[in-house]
Formats: sequence, C-alpha cells, structure tokens
Amino acid sequence: MEYTDAPTEPQPFSADMMQCPYCGTMLPSNAEACRNCDWTREATKPAEPKASDAMAILLSIIPGLGHIYKGHRIMGAIILFLITPTAIAFAILASIASAGWGILMLIPYWGAVMLHVWAIEDRVTPTPDEGEQY
Repeated sequence: MEYTDAPTEPQPFSADMMQCPYCGTMLPSNAEACRNCDWTREATKPAEPKASDAMAILLSIIPGLGHIYKGHRIMGAIILFLITPTAIAFAILASIASAGWGILMLIPYWGAVMLHVWAIEDRVTPTPDEGEQY
C-alpha cells in the first residue's frame, strides 16, 4: 500500500456544490466560508463594482472615452486623437464625392467602437477601502 494525498474515490459533484477557491474543498453553493481554510465569500468579492458597460457605451458617443473609462487609456487616446479624426476626414472626403452621403460612413465606425468597448475586459482595479477619514 502506497501513501498518497489523492482521494481514494472521486468526490461527487453536483450543481448545488462549489469548490473553495483557496483549497478546493467541496462546499455547498451558498457557503459563506470554507470549513477547511480561511476563505470567506466577502474576502473574494470586489470592493467596487466593475466598470459599467452601459456607461462605457454611452461615453463612446465621443469615440475613445469609453475605452479610457474602462482602463484602456492608450487605446482610448489612439482612437480619440488619431483614428477618429482620420475617419472623419475620410468621411468628409467621401461626402464631397457622393453629394453628402459619404458622411454616413461614420455610423458603422461609431457602432464598431461601441461594440468594441462593450466587449473588452475592464482594467479598472478596485481601490482599497480606507474607511471614513476624520
């Protein structure tokens, strides 16, 4: 007989069970703390919510601001100061050649920027809560 830390039989897994994120112990899905280690549900909950996707999309009315809001500062600055003026210049050029209809090329551009800002992950990190300062 060999000594091993592995369980002798696989632990049953069901929808009403979850693994502890620290030690892997099976817990009920509504557990507030692990009985095997010091994990608590409050410890892993972020202090602040993630950046709002709806707010980022609304800020993308000015392309690039939604990216800056979600923490993608360099990408937002590139969109705001380089890509958007270039898109506007090409739309104006196309509108001259098409009796004004070329300006409608900006609508898919704005839609694509809004879709991109909705799809990217947040880089906004929650700040530590220092409590009330007197």
